[in-house]
Amino acid sequence: MSEKSEQQRLSVFKTYKLYVGGKFPRSESGRVYEVTDSKGKWLANAPQSSRKDARDAVVAARKAFGGWAGATAYNRGQVLYRVAEMLEGRRAQFVHEVADAEGLSKSKAAEQVEATIDRWVWYAGWTDKIAQVVGGGNPVAGPYFNLSSPEPTGVVAVLAPQESSFLGLVSVLAPVIATGNTAVVVASEKSPLPALSLAEVLATSDVPGGVVNVLSGRTAEIAAPLASHQDVNAIDLAGADEVLAKELEIAAADNLKRVLRPQPVDDWTATPGIDRLTAFLETKTVWHPTGSLGASASAY
Repeated sequence: MSEKSEQQRLSVFKTYKLYVGGKFPRSESGRVYEVTDSKGKWLANAPQSSRKDARDAVVAARKAFGGWAGATAYNRGQVLYRVAEMLEGRRAQFVHEVADAEGLSKSKAAEQVEATIDRWVWYAGWTDKIAQVVGGGNPVAGPYFNLSSPEPTGVVAVLAPQESSFLGLVSVLAPVIATGNTAVVVASEKSPLPALSLAEVLATSDVPGGVVNVLSGRTAEIAAPLASHQDVNAIDLAGADEVLAKELEIAAADNLKRVLRPQPVDDWTATPGIDRLTAFLETKTVWHPTGSLGASASAY
């Protein structure tokens, strides 16, 4: 190719879309909004989701819940690890997007992306271990076995952190799906592009369609129908400000949703612990008679 033709080449701009039910639709409203970098430079037009998009995402998440919750914890761990593999292969793309989204240098953005990939691996390792930590046999006064085991809550709406567009997003999303829930994610309003690109990774990995659904747009507009939706079982308000969080908590109370209030996070790279893993788990306790135990406790 000659130097002249190289200079005349036009860049191919990426079209970002929503991710709902394993597919990539545009917003049903047809709306988009401009996404800019920290200096105000235009980066892309992102879909501006509507209430209808939010409802469609809930339907997809509910449809996927049975299969995902019914999968073995070991299998979910394999699937999450595959996501980390895919992220590693697209590391350069995410470094570029995170640098633009958060106004970071390439080296700082690389650190964020590497921490994000490590975070996926960390949660992948917890899928078949969390039951041993929060479940087990309970001591009872009688001839019974009493066993408690964790089960997923259901469909969880996740408001991604506004400032940490990639590491923060994964830190609130991964524990939700690691424990068998399905998710409707509302990406960072001002920096949605890393989340929309993550959806492309999920679509080409082993995560079943509908397990994760990604919406972009105005956080308050999308979150309102999710908080009041009767088929959403829980909501994580990580990306809501104080005023919005209060409004959403009131809406969620009407249908007895489990609500995780915004928690201040100084450093997303710090080891997160298991709080978010257990936030959207229910405990099932089973009683099983053992028969009359003798003095030696040997009868069954």
